Amino acid sequence: MSLYDLTLTEVASKIKNKEVTIKEVLDDIYSRIEDIEPKVDAYITLTKDLAYRRAEELQKRLNNGEDIGVLGGVPIAIKDNICTNGVKTTCASRMLENFTPIYDATVVKKLEEAGAIIVGKTNMDEFAMGSSTETSYFKKTRNPWNLNRVPGGSSGGSAAAVSSDMAFAALGSDTGGSIRQPASYCSVVGLKPTYGLISRFGLIAFASSLDQIGPFTKNVEDAAVMLNVISGHDALDTTSANIEKIDYTKSLVNDVKGKIIGIPTDFITEGISKDVKQAYDSAIDTLKSAGAKIEEIKLEYAKYSLATYYIIATAEASSNLGRYDGIRYGYRAKDFNDLDELYVKSRTEGFGDEVKRRIMLGTYVLSSGYYDAYYKRAQQVRTLIVENFKKAFEKCDVIMIPTAPNTSFKFGAHNASPLEMYLEDIYTVPVNIAGLPGISVPGGFGENGMPIGIQFISKAFDEQNLLQVAYTFEKNTSYVDKKPTIEEGE
Repeated sequence: MSLYDLTLTEVASKIKNKEVTIKEVLDDIYSRIEDIEPKVDAYITLTKDLAYRRAEELQKRLNNGEDIGVLGGVPIAIKDNICTNGVKTTCASRMLENFTPIYDATVVKKLEEAGAIIVGKTNMDEFAMGSSTETSYFKKTRNPWNLNRVPGGSSGGSAAAVSSDMAFAALGSDTGGSIRQPASYCSVVGLKPTYGLISRFGLIAFASSLDQIGPFTKNVEDAAVMLNVISGHDALDTTSANIEKIDYTKSLVNDVKGKIIGIPTDFITEGISKDVKQAYDSAIDTLKSAGAKIEEIKLEYAKYSLATYYIIATAEASSNLGRYDGIRYGYRAKDFNDLDELYVKSRTEGFGDEVKRRIMLGTYVLSSGYYDAYYKRAQQVRTLIVENFKKAFEKCDVIMIPTAPNTSFKFGAHNASPLEMYLEDIYTVPVNIAGLPGISVPGGFGENGMPIGIQFISKAFDEQNLLQVAYTFEKNTSYVDKKPTIEEGE
């Protein structure tokens, strides 16, 4: 077995016990990247020189008997909308093609304090707007399970990097499912924590009331370890929750006896494929056999989540992206005659079609005469969805739904209809609307051989229950052990 095949926890242990050197681990990962990256295209930027300097420094500290942290020497990938000091952070957009931050995001600082080594910045949908990583200005990332299919989005590069063993873990961001959906498509674990549990300082904003950073890992144990590292209050983020620090690895217990799993039968009807429904029914049986009680619940307002999400998210996006005007931030057009033309040309040339579409929609719903009809009403429905979840959690500990209604689709399948693409997020957006934690774990495979994810949702700041149920499900199935072929398929 190669080192890159190991989990984060396993490789960290080998480094700590001096069974391998940090350089040997890094050599193995970059060798893997050299072999696989031309097929998958998961990275925008590799930080090889910085990584080897960091490895040398950490190895010296380890040899001197110093504690190098729980992630000491472990190679990690970072989504390219999370700021890294001295390393380009592009948001996969021409608008920020040459942007190099002068500071680290809080999560990056926390990872480095824990001893992690950043190996590169991963590809994504432009400004995190998309569900397939097809809207990136630079390249299209391919799904390691079938190179003719998408890895999901917007964090598709991070999911593909972990799935194909080009990183032991990766960070992504989740605004409406952008961690969980690609985790489902690529058969890895993707955790979207409670809104406010992880600092957003240094995350380039898409929709500020919905965005949340979280980890991609090879299993649930590694997700708990990563959550321990990156969670916690941050005075630099006004939405950061000041709550007691928790050791999430204590939740890694293979036991769901007495746990009540909520099944929203009224919601599991929205365009779900036969393969996904079979995997979901099998997941219910798995947890039943493990001792959990299954309880039918109602989420009658969840069906309005998608419309609510695309009004709120685009409204916030149009506000957040207003700064990119060719003067204050980002790409500036070379040829223009006056200020108006500078604005128009810079934004026309700097942004891709999907970003422009969302800016225009967001500006429309916030405009005079339409604000009450759209944005205000969407916020009212958001409150109903939040209350809907609160009521559901009076009956159950954790809610289980599919992560996505279908398996990964072929490139270009939804290009003619953006609305079809938006429907791929039907099961993930309610979690962001309500600010709840959700996790996608490998839950099977379709007839086409593509992965299927099962999603667990818990009450706000109840990641302990979430991780325990997810860990038990993982331990009672074998999907997490399967590896992608990294070849073209049908």
